[in-house]
Parts: sequence; structure tokens; C-alpha cells
Amino acid sequence: MMSLLFSVCVTTVFLTSVFQSVSGTPCVCELKNLVSPFPFSKLDNINRAASQCNGNITPKEMKEASGLMLGLQSRLKQLEESVSVLEREDDGKLYGAISLRIIELELAEVLQLMLKLNETLHSNQRLSEKTIAELQGMLEDMQNLEDFDYMQVVKKQRENQRMKRDLDRCQNKLQATAGPPTALPGHCPQGLLLNVSGPRTYSLTQYGTSYPYGAWGKDPKPAPGKEGMYWLVALTSSNVFANYVRQYNSWSTMMVGVGATDASISSSNPTTNTIQGPNVVMYGGALYYGCYNTPYVCRFNMSDYTVSNVALPPNTGINNKFPFAYLDLAYTYTDLDFATDESGVWVIYTSPENFGNIIISEVLTRTPPVLGRNWKTSLHKRTVTNTFMVCGVLYATRFLNKETEEIFYSFDTQTGIEHYDLRIHLKKMQPNVQSLNYNPQDRMLYMYSDAYILSYNVIFSDTLYA
Repeated sequence: MMSLLFSVCVTTVFLTSVFQSVSGTPCVCELKNLVSPFPFSKLDNINRAASQCNGNITPKEMKEASGLMLGLQSRLKQLEESVSVLEREDDGKLYGAISLRIIELELAEVLQLMLKLNETLHSNQRLSEKTIAELQGMLEDMQNLEDFDYMQVVKKQRENQRMKRDLDRCQNKLQATAGPPTALPGHCPQGLLLNVSGPRTYSLTQYGTSYPYGAWGKDPKPAPGKEGMYWLVALTSSNVFANYVRQYNSWSTMMVGVGATDASISSSNPTTNTIQGPNVVMYGGALYYGCYNTPYVCRFNMSDYTVSNVALPPNTGINNKFPFAYLDLAYTYTDLDFATDESGVWVIYTSPENFGNIIISEVLTRTPPVLGRNWKTSLHKRTVTNTFMVCGVLYATRFLNKETEEIFYSFDTQTGIEHYDLRIHLKKMQPNVQSLNYNPQDRMLYMYSDAYILSYNVIFSDTLYA
């Protein structure tokens, strides 16, 4: 550490040195700092502003509007009942006059509640606008302060704190959360999907950060002798296309980026057989992906390097018509998503005829491939960031924040039952998820996230299904 600090100092200041001249007179070199001092006072101001911001927004203030809204709904219901009683039992005499007076008082109270609710909502809106402006200012100030952090001490300290927090909570994350209440279809010996832990793997590929879109994983049905092989597809052309598959003999060789072999699909990008989009999978020694610029499923045989295909239904959305997305961000060219599970290969897509809602189709792993049964869901594809299949059940994810993705939805292809209330969280190391796929062989989820590759353990219940 001392040598590191010394080397940094040498590059940023002139050191004072004393030499002896020939005549015996000392020669002195002045110490002159070329770097501006770190503005600790500005950092203190940001910390005070953040504390004040936290103090301004309290649960009490956030709940006040909800309480007023509930109270207003209750009073309106009571007022409606009073009017109904008066209409039924008005005798035109004293009873009617008293009832009318009671209604007038109730109406006055309702008006007061409405005024207070409007005032609270306006106050919350002003507080929100002020808070947003303050947060934006603090963000800009922190970005400016990072310019002084030449040794990236603050950045590394923040990363270390985050890693320590994740390690401290690791055991809690292994506790299962509630999964879909319906049984999984067919023979699913591992039981019900309950939770996901990890990431177990977190690494850049040998490409570095050059290609943020891609996919990786293991073949669930590998050829003999290739059980330990891993594959990688990075969209090396405009984050859209790829024309080869990279393979590694083991997990360790992939982590260090050595011993890779490439299988070329075409000599250049793009051609008819070019890979388009990041959501690709490998199954039974073949790569399944979206064919370039066409609504076709392509199958690339890894043994003889041949490509066959099958057409998807007419008007299937491609070329960013129905990509995965969240808020105002779309994952480009993710119109077709491929998945593997215990039964084989699936393709997830949509069309205008289904109003943009997800369609699931079986892909029969033949040469050429053949489409099997299909299922239509009520889940709109643009509200989803990714999907994967486990035992014939489609699971969908959505963006919660930069650190968390949530598995929130499931569709059972055996029963047709949908659930929107799953709350299974995936810990992310980067904000975006370009591809996500399940491997039934090792019961792992494989994620490609902003040029990083990650893997997760899938946790199942002990309940078995026949």
C-alpha cells in the first residue's frame, strides 16, 4: 500500500530534494503540489443535505394523504347511505327536515376533508419537486467530487461496503419466498421454484466491456464429452448482430478467458443466418436464435456448422416492434426470447393480433426445427425485462432498481393459470439484464448483464410432483 501511495505521489507533485553542489553549497528543490486539495467541506455539505432530505420525507407525511383519502371515501359512502334513507323514508315533516340537516352537516365535513386532501397533495407535490431538485444537485456535486479521487479510494470504498452488506445478508437471502401456488406441470422432480440466490458467478468476459449485449450458459443436453463446456455469444456488431459462438472447455477457462474455440455461422454481419438479438440458447448441440431481419427461428448445428429454420406465425413482432423494456428504456432487438427447461426449447414473442401480450411456443428440436403448441398470456411484453422457463412454467422479470430485478409473474402451460404476485428478487451487479435463461441440468440461472456474466442458484421446495 505504501508503494502505491508513493507512486501516486510521484506522479502528482514535485518532491523536495536536497543535493550537494561541487562547491559544497546545498541545492534545494521546492515541493510544489500540482493537485488541488480534496474539498472535504463540499463533501460535508452534501452529507448534511442528504440527512436533511431524509428528515423532510417521513412515513407520517407519506401516510397522511392515504389516511385522508380513506376517510373521504368512508364519509362519501356514509353520505350516500343517508341520502338513500331520506329518499325512502321522507315523510315531508319533521323527520325529513332533521335528516336533511344531518346530510348538510355531513356534506360540509366532506368538503373540509376534500380541501385538506388537496392541500396535502399539493404540499407533497412541492416537497417531491424540491427533493428531486436537491437530489439532482447532490448527484452533480458527487460526480464533480469524483474528479478529485485520483486513486479511486472513495469508489473502491463504496464497492467494498456494498460487497460487505451483500455478504452479511447472504444467509437471509437463502430463505425461500412464496412461489406460485399451482403445481408445476409434468415430471418436475426438484419441486416448486421458491427463490434464487447469488450471484454465484460475477465476471467480465475476455471481451471486457466492449459488448454489453449477449448471452452465455451451458447446454442442458450436451453431447458426450462436452458436459463441462460453456458457451458465449456476444453481439459484436452494433449491439445487434453476431456471427459466431465462442466455447470454453470449463468454467475456469472461461473465467480467465483462455482456450476458447469459435464456431462461425457466417463470414460477416449481417447475413440471412446471422444471430439477431441477445436472447439465444443452446440445446442438444445446437444454438437457437432469431434469424436476421425475419420472423424465423434459426437452429445452428455446432457439429457440422449448418443452419436450418422455421417460420413463426405471420405478423410476429421483430426489429424492435415488441422488445423487452422498462420505463422509457427498451432492450433493443429482444423481440424474440429463447428459453430451455426440462422439456426442451421454447420461444417467447408477441404480435399485434395478441395486442402485444406474450405468446409462448414450443420449439421441437429437430432438423429443421418445428413449432409445437402455443399459449397466449395476458402479460404485455413491454412491461417485462426478461423471461425464462422452468418445468413448463414461464417466469417474467421486471426492473425494481439498479441493484434488484424481480421475478413477479408466472404462467403455467399445463393449467393456463397466471400469477402476477410473485416476489422473488434477483441481486444484480449492473443495472440492466440483456438475457436470462435457466439450465435444468445444474439448476442455475445464467444472466448477461451490461457485458458481465452472472449465474444464480435456483432454490426449489422439497415438494415433488409426479
